[in-house]
Amino acid sequence: MIDLMNEIFHQIASKISGVAGSPLAFVIALAVIIIWAVNGPTFNFSDTWQLVINTGTTIVTFLMVFLIQNTQNRDAKAIQIKLDELLRGVKGARTSLVDIEDLPDEELESLHNDFKQIHEKYAGELKKRGKLK
Repeated sequence: MIDLMNEIFHQIASKISGVAGSPLAFVIALAVIIIWAVNGPTFNFSDTWQLVINTGTTIVTFLMVFLIQNTQNRDAKAIQIKLDELLRGVKGARTSLVDIEDLPDEELESLHNDFKQIHEKYAGELKKRGKLK
């Protein structure tokens, strides 16, 4: 039952996040705001008039956070799997880097510094050869 619910949620989240990121969705949102603003004088810019847009945008934002987060989590996981496969398949690559996202922050920072030093070393060599400005 939970697997079915997860799959249905994934399908809905994927479709909605795709539509929500489209130019048409932006135009529709802009049109709603313009219509709301134009109707301000009709409602004497009342508290109810303001509450309509505030409530609507709050509800949409609240729901979109969950949908977008679900989509981002799935995308990040897929990218990690692809990168792990590349690490596994490239001769000489450090396969110990697979699943480094689970390491403590201090170890990640240490690895980041190691790669920064490697980058600086090779950038210096390329500058000497005139291949890097």
